[in-house]
Amino acid sequence: MNAWPERKLPDMVAFLLWLLLLVFAWPLALAALVLYPLVWLHLLPFRIVGIAVDGVFALLKAILLLPARVFGGPRAVRG
Repeated sequence: MNAWPERKLPDMVAFLLWLLLLVFAWPLALAALVLYPLVWLHLLPFRIVGIAVDGVFALLKAILLLPARVFGGPRAVRG
């Protein structure tokens, strides 16, 4: 489970905010529309590294808690 859950706007609210930006500042709205996929592609490697680091931490946690599971630790450890 992720330590920092993503807080994502509902799609309709994001679209309405973009439409509002389009009405009041259309060059900025069009720039955002063009640049969003480029920024997403640029940040994709960092997201992949984050998933890998999260997996390593989960593995370390499982290794460290293994003796408690084997020797009958507290009930909370068993799940």
